Amino acid sequence: MSTYSFPWMTPDLELFRDNIRRFFDSEVIPHEDKWRAQHHPDRAIWRKAGEIGMLCASIPEQYGGGGGDFLHEAVICIEQNRALSNSFSLNVHSGILAHYILRYGTEEQKQRWLPKMASGEMVGAIAMTEPSAGSDLQSIKTTAVRDGGEYVINGGKTFITNGYHADLVCVAVKTDPQGKGRGVSLLMLETRDLKGFRRGRFLEKIGQRGQDTVELFFDDVRVPAENLLGQEEGRGFAQLMEQLPQERLLIAIGAVAVMQRAVQETTDYVRQREAFGKPLIAMQNTRFKLAECKTTATIAQTFVDQCVVQLMAGRLDVQTAAMAKWWTTQMNCQVIDECLQLHGGYGYMLEYPIARMYADSRVGKIYGGSNEIMKEVIARAIERE
Repeated sequence: MSTYSFPWMTPDLELFRDNIRRFFDSEVIPHEDKWRAQHHPDRAIWRKAGEIGMLCASIPEQYGGGGGDFLHEAVICIEQNRALSNSFSLNVHSGILAHYILRYGTEEQKQRWLPKMASGEMVGAIAMTEPSAGSDLQSIKTTAVRDGGEYVINGGKTFITNGYHADLVCVAVKTDPQGKGRGVSLLMLETRDLKGFRRGRFLEKIGQRGQDTVELFFDDVRVPAENLLGQEEGRGFAQLMEQLPQERLLIAIGAVAVMQRAVQETTDYVRQREAFGKPLIAMQNTRFKLAECKTTATIAQTFVDQCVVQLMAGRLDVQTAAMAKWWTTQMNCQVIDECLQLHGGYGYMLEYPIARMYADSRVGKIYGGSNEIMKEVIARAIERE
């Protein structure tokens, strides 16, 4: 929004935003068509992102990070989604996985992995979802059995973002198959030359086709016992739950950025496109639909910005993050659909950004916990009031 000021923005963050925007405009957007065709970005983009301080921007400098905070991750998320450049997940790498290591890792683990993630030498991924276990993480079947100084992992994961390039994977495993949530642990895997580890095919997705989403398989994979995150078995489910509010807020931030881009793209289009001898924007239906979309995007922006302020103050609770995640992703899809309709037949053509937004945004209602799960989280909080 041209007249809107983020309540959390500072002059330093504005300079940071300008650098990030230039990077996406020059180093990412020109390659998106190629990356979508090959179903993964070039590996070199991770090194380039590391060189300008885009990776692990909110990780302390002592671990190779940028020394910033969540606001830096929010700026990166906004600019990546504004650019419609979703062929590599900075959210997963920097905003989520790096903070699992920072929060739960030992000093040795932090020193070992975070500097390499910050430089782009290591690409990070999180492996939770399984073919028979999506949002229900307590039902995962991938096992890790302690054998002396190692864990032996067997099982498989699917829908793994950054999976093709991933050098470091946080894998949710069952260390106690009978323990439900308390049987879940998180193990860190360094994938290079790891015996028994293999990547499956690129998954053919409706949207986000440039993002390297694959299956991962573990056949008697052995990892050192010290790669356990949190130093104690059975803490994985609690660790995941603790980090979900930030993860879901990042999803909401991205959804709002796309929503804003959709409204702007459509406004520009209807000003130029004529029908029945006059611009589309002169027609009442067009004007009313744009008014509705702009209102929805504005409400979403102000709500999410309030959530950002709450998170920075340590007050963002699980149910509010769930509200932000489900409502913004739902409204994003609704706004994009209305905007696509105003494009007419051209809105169905992938050469137009609105068509890519339509395909790319649908998964937002699924990942990070499906929107149905979000409503259940909110409903349980209501019951406790």
